[in-house]
Amino acid sequence: MPQSPIHAFTDDALGHDDAVAIRQRLQRGEVSHAEILDAAIARCTRLNPALHAMACERFESAREEKPQRNAAFAGIPTVLKDNIPFAGLPTGFGSAALRPTQAKHHGAYTRQYLSLGMSVLGKSSLPEFGFNATTEPAHGPATVNPWQPEYSCGASSGGSAALVAAGAVPIAHGNDGGGSIRIPAACCGLVGLKPTRNRHVNTGTARSLPINIVSEGVLTRSVRDTAAFHFEMQKYYRSSRLPLLPHVHAPGSTRLRIGVVMNSATGQESDAETARVVNEVAMQLASLGHEVVPMAFPVGADFADDFSQYWGMMAFMVKHTGRLGLPGKFTPRELDPLSHGLARFYARHAYRTPKMLRNLRHHGQRFRACFEQVDVMLSPVLSQHTPKLGTLRPDQDFDALFDKLRRHVGFTPMANVAGTPAISLPAGLSAAGLPLGIQCCADWGHEKLLLELAYELEAARPFPVITQLASRATTKQRTRIETVD
Repeated sequence: MPQSPIHAFTDDALGHDDAVAIRQRLQRGEVSHAEILDAAIARCTRLNPALHAMACERFESAREEKPQRNAAFAGIPTVLKDNIPFAGLPTGFGSAALRPTQAKHHGAYTRQYLSLGMSVLGKSSLPEFGFNATTEPAHGPATVNPWQPEYSCGASSGGSAALVAAGAVPIAHGNDGGGSIRIPAACCGLVGLKPTRNRHVNTGTARSLPINIVSEGVLTRSVRDTAAFHFEMQKYYRSSRLPLLPHVHAPGSTRLRIGVVMNSATGQESDAETARVVNEVAMQLASLGHEVVPMAFPVGADFADDFSQYWGMMAFMVKHTGRLGLPGKFTPRELDPLSHGLARFYARHAYRTPKMLRNLRHHGQRFRACFEQVDVMLSPVLSQHTPKLGTLRPDQDFDALFDKLRRHVGFTPMANVAGTPAISLPAGLSAAGLPLGIQCCADWGHEKLLLELAYELEAARPFPVITQLASRATTKQRTRIETVD
């Protein structure tokens, strides 16, 4: 029997509002910062024993801080993913192999994030070093999906996604090196934008990579929160190589040419429910006046092979150089089986590294070239709907797990390699009552186009609401009990 959804939406100071609405109420004096903070802390305290979504908390420190009254998101509670430094908190990277020490200083990206004035309540969970597509550590309890707790919340920004979807906070930090914002957004019914490479300050990890595939961002419940966040972040830092991202408030008027892709780079066919929702969105866009055309994924299965090797290379680097740069005592032998397997996979193919890097850059160029023919590429986020907990656990046979992961996440990594923006949007519910997401990709620097299209879809196809599902589940459960009685 399916479990009831887990959420904390109630008539407290947070209510059902997104971050923009909460900020507006704060500015009008309808609610105080202390009331908002107390409500969020109470929600986190109540939810986390069921969600397992927080790696650590700093509730009392947050209460003692004075909000930056003129900052765009002043007084809005949030969490940071546990892979960026925040002064006074450890950075554990979701790994039992690391005994982290407390950070002495904020990281470079952390300072940009904090410039918006949000109140950080703690850090959110992730799989070990972000390598998996589910937040199920081998050494502890899984972070569950608030919509259906027996299912995965996705990854690697899984803890942030679970907390936002369940109503603990309206907005939470995530980062994306292969789909790590978009995948949990799809699993948890959220908006997740991976911005263009270098749109924000890069972390040390991103700068150290031969090809920077990592972008920073947030998970939210509304397009306007995502749009406001990315606009306001430019006031702290803006890359001179990218066009200014305006504050997008509404759908655009330009009708677009949209290419629809149904099969991933691996050739994996999307399952029936995923294909259905993508087709429904395509038809919706056509009815709104956009030109919708079928297209093949711009790169082939050789991209999946090259990205798999790059994925393994990152695990190899952590395993063999982690002692030099990680914040604390690092014991490589305590890495989980997935990390060990990825490192071994790379070692067997390490001689291909120069060719792999050349290939990935070529794949990125080919992907960007497709936007000479279409304005936007529409696709699933994942080839299959959200898996049950246990399906992608890291402590199983590596070859079997790696095959599952390659088939599961074939749509998202290409935007990371190309550096182009991509957004995940909720588009419906599966028969099991789980969110189904769609992905829209555009060329370098075209977040504005994606956000305008997202507003249009949000209006035409209102996003699923977890409280409505919870009400239906409660009614069904009550009916079953009354029938038994």
